[in-house]
Amino acid sequence: MTRRAVVKGVGHYLPERVVPNAEFEKTLDTSDEWIKSRSGIERRHFAAPNQTTSDLATHAAKAALDMAEMEGNDIDAIVLATSTADLTFPSAATMVQQAIGNTKGYAFDVQAVCAGFVYALSNANALIASGQADRVLVIGAETFSRIMDWTDRGTCVLFGDGAGAVILEAETGTGTTDDRGILATDLNSDGRYKDLLYVDGGVSTNSTGVLRMVGKEVFRHAVEKLAQTAHTALDKVGLGPDDVTWVVPHQANIRIIQSTAKKLGVGMDRVIVTVQDHGNTSAASIPLALSVGVSNGQIKQGDLVVTEAIGGGLAWGAVVIRW
Repeated sequence: MTRRAVVKGVGHYLPERVVPNAEFEKTLDTSDEWIKSRSGIERRHFAAPNQTTSDLATHAAKAALDMAEMEGNDIDAIVLATSTADLTFPSAATMVQQAIGNTKGYAFDVQAVCAGFVYALSNANALIASGQADRVLVIGAETFSRIMDWTDRGTCVLFGDGAGAVILEAETGTGTTDDRGILATDLNSDGRYKDLLYVDGGVSTNSTGVLRMVGKEVFRHAVEKLAQTAHTALDKVGLGPDDVTWVVPHQANIRIIQSTAKKLGVGMDRVIVTVQDHGNTSAASIPLALSVGVSNGQIKQGDLVVTEAIGGGLAWGAVVIRW
């Protein structure tokens, strides 16, 4: 028998402020059509001045708890993926822990930029598989609007704020790919490419910094590495693209999503796409898309779901889940 991490609930939260592409026309040499044609993005959400990443994460966590019919103290561990935590320390995860009334578990942040949720899922799966936790709340939450260079039309129009959450619970499976739960994970990073996507400041450099990106190079690496990691994760359990019900990719750019799906051998009719409504929400994009997919009736119990993401580092990875 095999101990599996099974999805019991999902939830998401988006700030109230919706920012359409047209709003950028007031301050940048850009247009709605230019942004849509290059990214597929039509609008995104920005957090209010008084909203923090942990605020967004808490809303998503509570929605996931409601779906799972659980309370805060039913959770053993919280793993929160973010690059935009409220404070240098403590972790945003501990702030969510307090907000949901969890007093018996443990909480920590994971930082792998846009690949953060895949890393967080992998860590949560390991906690459950090893018996260190029975129920894990996994969150991706970001306020990337706080680290934008508003004069750089190549980056500031791409990102948005939001949060998504998934609750995993231990169940005993047969050890086959028919089991519900996480079946395989694949994580990778290569620090040689750190200058392709980064924030040019931080605590130990005594500066705040803004996001910098070499877009063409990130695009090239993304398509190659996302298809590769998805294939690798599927290969680990003897599955292939034809077995996949849904691909839920990091929502960075519609052209990356389309190119990766083609390289993976999966039609776009089997890909969950939310980038048009949310923009790139970094570590929040996959759990947001999962929650939307469930809400829309697309993702159903028994479906084989593959998530894949790439972000600064470069860091990338994939997770195979039987829903």
